Amino acid sequence: MGSLRLTERPHVRKARLWVKLSDGKEGWVRCDLCQRRCVIAPGKYGACGVRKNIGGELYTLVYGLLSASNIDPIEKKPLLHFYPGSTVLSISTVGCNFFCQFCQNFEISQSRLEKGLYGVYRTPEEVVRLALVYGADGITYTYNEPTIFFETVYDVAKEAKKHGLFNTMVTNGYMTPEAVDELGSLIDAATVDFKGGGDPEFYRKIMFVPDPEPIYEAILAMKDKGWWIEITNLVVPILGDKPEYVRRMARWIVENLGPEVPFHLLRFHPDYKLRHIPHTPVKTLEKLARIAMEEGLKHVYIGNVWGHPLEDTYCPKCGYKVVDREGFAIVEWRLTSDFRCPRCGYKLNFRGEYTPRNINYPMPVM
Repeated sequence: MGSLRLTERPHVRKARLWVKLSDGKEGWVRCDLCQRRCVIAPGKYGACGVRKNIGGELYTLVYGLLSASNIDPIEKKPLLHFYPGSTVLSISTVGCNFFCQFCQNFEISQSRLEKGLYGVYRTPEEVVRLALVYGADGITYTYNEPTIFFETVYDVAKEAKKHGLFNTMVTNGYMTPEAVDELGSLIDAATVDFKGGGDPEFYRKIMFVPDPEPIYEAILAMKDKGWWIEITNLVVPILGDKPEYVRRMARWIVENLGPEVPFHLLRFHPDYKLRHIPHTPVKTLEKLARIAMEEGLKHVYIGNVWGHPLEDTYCPKCGYKVVDREGFAIVEWRLTSDFRCPRCGYKLNFRGEYTPRNINYPMPVM
């Protein structure tokens, strides 16, 4: 297909956040969406595989082209302190700006253009209508990296706000401050997913990411915009489970975001190109959780280990279990309506309101 016909397709739209280069590279552009800031020649693609330079202008090739659409519990994101018990419509496209060798969604995240784009085209209005029909409280941009389908996120989030829905992202955090600024108040919450404790060597060798430091810059930009933030860290045995990096990360969170920001240590399971690496030992997760607590974090969770005591929320003051969870389900809710401990009156760090839910597991809607 020629480029002209490509641009006529509904899922191909002019991209946001890019500039034309004027330093002797006729027709070249620079994408300013993620921290890779790809310099792209005419006819070529960015690292994400879904943004193309067509005739000296940058286009997204996945606008509204959904690879998945499900109703999820918000705890699956995981967002445990933001509108607990609510449900969200989760959407994704294909492509990613990372190359994680362990990705559990590699079928969509690592789909580059040579393998072909795929998905079901939906307009922002259709996406929001789906959310409303299924009774969702908000929309989450997830499964693959939402930064690379930025235009879809922007337009759907804007439409969602008109109907009283909140918007959240599950992101690797490698977006530019300009991208965070552009989204502004359209996004209400973000789960920022670190891997391997933010170890630079792990990012370079296992994820092919030059440097994780820009993620911290993006998080501070999110904070400035008033986004609710929860931090996760995937603990990969042997390759990415060094205690010193978890300690460094926990200390940074306490100093820059506050001690009551939820911090999730996630258990790794073998997938994609790291099937030879074992599941994370629970004892390793518990050791790292103690380190995070030593650094002052008040809400440290262990994820992907159903039934573990650190799935639950405890009052930072008196230690009383105020939220009892099992997996994505809230088994018992003991906080008051304004998120206070019923025993000592301590006000916990939550946003939104608690909504009892009947749906505890993902439900496809496409």
